[in-house]
Amino acid sequence: MNCRSDLNVKGLSVTIVFCIALAANVEAQSGPGKGYANIPNGAYSVVAEVRAKPGKAGELRAATLPLVALVRSDPKNLVYFFQEDREAPGHLIFYEIFATQADFEAHNNMPYVKAWFAKLPALADGGVTTMRMEVLQSPGKY
Repeated sequence: MNCRSDLNVKGLSVTIVFCIALAANVEAQSGPGKGYANIPNGAYSVVAEVRAKPGKAGELRAATLPLVALVRSDPKNLVYFFQEDREAPGHLIFYEIFATQADFEAHNNMPYVKAWFAKLPALADGGVTTMRMEVLQSPGKY
């Protein structure tokens, strides 16, 4: 991005603000999550939760945090949030959106997701509970 300016200091300041805003907009449209405009009506949404076994919250968190970058780098992932209950450490919630159920199932078959699931018997109390939903929105609205 070319933000060069031959203006005076005050003009340069305005140019820099414009360039920062433009760069932020470009990143919001092309970075992880890709913006609401890329979420189709009827998209496949999942809210999942897992609870750590007593004394395993830190280990479960550490085993799960690498998933954030991996899932968000998947071109079929539209939204991915990993959260932890502030009042109950070790109670983890995932919010994910994929365009289709097939995209979500392909995600679950990725080696890093399978490796994470393989760790759960030692770390999680009762496995993963999921709600599988459909994104509802007015056509053309975000």
